[in-house]
Amino acid sequence: MDSTQVDAYLRRLGVEPSEWPTAAGSAPGATLEVLRGLHLRHLQTVPFENLSIHLGEEIVLEEERLLDKVVGSRRGGFCYELNGAFGALLTALGFDVTLLAGRVYGEEGRLGIPYDHLVLRVRTVDGDEWLADVGFGAHSHYPLAFRERGEQKDPGGTFRIAEAGPEAAGAGAAGAGAAGAADLDVVVNGRPQYRLEPRPRVLGDFVAGAWWHCTSPVSHFTQSLVCSRVTEDGGRITLSGRTFKATAADGTREERELDSEEEVLAVYRERFGIELDSVPTVRDPHPHG
Repeated sequence: MDSTQVDAYLRRLGVEPSEWPTAAGSAPGATLEVLRGLHLRHLQTVPFENLSIHLGEEIVLEEERLLDKVVGSRRGGFCYELNGAFGALLTALGFDVTLLAGRVYGEEGRLGIPYDHLVLRVRTVDGDEWLADVGFGAHSHYPLAFRERGEQKDPGGTFRIAEAGPEAAGAGAAGAGAAGAADLDVVVNGRPQYRLEPRPRVLGDFVAGAWWHCTSPVSHFTQSLVCSRVTEDGGRITLSGRTFKATAADGTREERELDSEEEVLAVYRERFGIELDSVPTVRDPHPHG
């Protein structure tokens, strides 16, 4: 990323570039305070959404294409896109960023496919490491201390990063990464969310996982529409199909059905900043079935 792209990304997050260090390699600005601020702004301004899958838009895991979508087109995306783009921004701002692969826990505690999820391990200028994830949907509002094994309080819940035990029979081999480093479980409110492998990855490693999520009839991304973001007061708004949900920071929730296509397009535009020509609908994952 060049300085012009960095400035455009910061403005996408509602940040004036003068507020943050923008020169590539500006390590003195790569602080936890900056990371926390950008992490929260990203969750508040760039929606977690899977609309491209149902609009027939190609998802390409290359830095320039991700920036074109998230910054140029002011869209959101899912984990590969959001964390991929955010990782590029953090790197340009002087952070040491490593891509990690995860597998999301599903029904009955079974883990998903390899390269199911992409997260970031971010090292700040003081040498501390943090788990940054702006691409999971409902998750921590702030980065988690990567080496901490105790509970970590966050507006999104109580989190814990723990060394992973053996997987259930049939779910794959017991987790151990490169050089024998143990896999890690990210747990929220006592429930495992996903398992991380400590081995560094590159964006291209996730192409097969992204393709599977975009095409498989058993992927939850092909079965439903979702667009969601954190609100400025610490709550969350979500549009699933035509169902709009608003959850306050205290957990109280309001839900309503949108009656017309005009109303759906207005919610995308006014609440998520996404301009669409037509209302997306779930594509049939069994076109020949």
